[in-house]
Amino acid sequence: MPAARAPHQPSFDDLGTPLHEVTFVVVDLETTGGSPRDCRITEFGAVKIRGGEVLGEFQSLVHPGQSIPADISALTGITDGMVARRPPVEAVLPTFLEFCRGTALVAHNAGFDVGFLNAGLARLSYPTLTNPVVCTAQLARRLVRDEVRNCKLATLAQFFSCRTVPVHRALADARATVEVFHGLLERAGSFGVLTLEDLVGLCRAGSAPLFASRRRLADGLPSAPGVYAFRSASGEVLYVGKATDLRSRVRGYFGNDTRRSVMSMMKETDRIDHRVCPTPVEAAVREVRLIQQHRPRFNHRSKQPERRVYVRLTRERFPRLSIVRSPPTDGSPWVGPVSSRRAAERLIAAVHDVVPLRRCTPRIGLTTRFPACALAAMGRCPAPCEGAVSVDAYGAVVASVATAFAGDVSGIGDAALARMRRLAAAGRFEEAAEGRDRLRALVAAIRATRQVASSIAAGVLVVVRPAREHADVVALRDGVLVASRRVAAADVPTVADQFRAAAEAAPAASDPQGPGEEVAVVTSWLHGDGVRVHYCDGTHTSPVAGGRATEELYHRLVRAHRTTGRAAAELSQKRRRRIAQPAQQRDGVVAASRFS
Repeated sequence: MPAARAPHQPSFDDLGTPLHEVTFVVVDLETTGGSPRDCRITEFGAVKIRGGEVLGEFQSLVHPGQSIPADISALTGITDGMVARRPPVEAVLPTFLEFCRGTALVAHNAGFDVGFLNAGLARLSYPTLTNPVVCTAQLARRLVRDEVRNCKLATLAQFFSCRTVPVHRALADARATVEVFHGLLERAGSFGVLTLEDLVGLCRAGSAPLFASRRRLADGLPSAPGVYAFRSASGEVLYVGKATDLRSRVRGYFGNDTRRSVMSMMKETDRIDHRVCPTPVEAAVREVRLIQQHRPRFNHRSKQPERRVYVRLTRERFPRLSIVRSPPTDGSPWVGPVSSRRAAERLIAAVHDVVPLRRCTPRIGLTTRFPACALAAMGRCPAPCEGAVSVDAYGAVVASVATAFAGDVSGIGDAALARMRRLAAAGRFEEAAEGRDRLRALVAAIRATRQVASSIAAGVLVVVRPAREHADVVALRDGVLVASRRVAAADVPTVADQFRAAAEAAPAASDPQGPGEEVAVVTSWLHGDGVRVHYCDGTHTSPVAGGRATEELYHRLVRAHRTTGRAAAELSQKRRRRIAQPAQQRDGVVAASRFS
């Protein structure tokens, strides 16, 4: 019988390298494009740090051997003229490798920077990098994902109150990444991250499921549409959600989702209840109902319907915009509901950007007179308080708002777009971006209001959404879901007629606007692709006047918001930083390291 093996006694070396002993090089590159194969590096920027202290910096412009595209020059400020007399990458890479020797590399979206470095090394027949790599974007997704709107460097720099603003120049962005990295290291400590190996492992945490032992809670869930509820040991509903595939969706919580709120919820979860729904739209409706019934701690939306408000045009001689708790019943134009008073104020600001409505609250009678406010002096109010405008002339101003609230935003939209162009031409990019975002919110609210009104006016409505082998049949009464079922294509006529009878027998909604968010959920589904009307005893229409213009403007603004985000603000910041930078740094001189 072989001798028993002595138990392994871990040494201190097995624990890894303590973070305070690790030398990091935080690197950022500017390039001619996004492909390491086809594009080239135009600028190196790196900061060497250890124990929170900056040891040295490296910066150099590089001649890429190809033309820099105009859009890249607009983003970074690096032009062909700036790099014309700069050294090629083969002259800079060896110096950079020496600067990084024996260190761990840190970069934001490290795959991009390391990919370009390795591509450059391969062209010179050098071996690829073997340094440990830490990605601050991956760390941010693990550590602060539920606290920021995205994990872009500019967003994280603002979140951590960094002194350095990212401006799409290599050294400045590397300095900003250093500050973000230090902020993330503080957060990582709560996860027990003490060594370099721990930190690299946290970046790769997506491959190591968290709470894997609790995955059994999802074992009995079907692969079908429905709603689910996480419950604590005491029976408290912690979170309610919907899914087109219950099993797949719930199992996702036990894998790669490392948001702090999700991890806290998982620690308290004792069981998961579910209810299968015949169609995804019914699952969405039941989700809203359950959230409003239980108000779970970990749900953020739908819990406070009482906070929803409306924006209306008042009925007075000189109307103004007002925020109210319920939709007006006196025939005055209105938009809503919106989620909060703050959201309503944003819609009002979008109107005030281009329409000179009065903002004061006193009623103005035939003989009422009082001094005008500063807005009149600025030309942003016609000053009816001083009798400076007639009722008819002011009525023409009000008519443009009423027309927009009725569904035709072309007038206000054109004026707002013209204002944005003027601001951009004057270099006031932040104001232009704010105006764009306010206009997008206004158009979205008007569009949703008209769509919901159309759903309610439809009365009894039976619709069909066909798929390859089946169809979803849905019946509504005054915008409220009555029944839904997924059936074979051949059974659609029979089931649709049955649903029509059921909807006609259902009680009419007591609230003329229906249960707000529930109707909005159904309406959003109705306006999705492939839905066709089988029966309608009311009017299910969109406004003819301006309806197409409203849709086109809405989708145009959504695309602009998704693709540009805060690009205008970043460009403005970049220009300000460029002006403030020392001439030596702007010209791309290599900054020598204080320590080799």
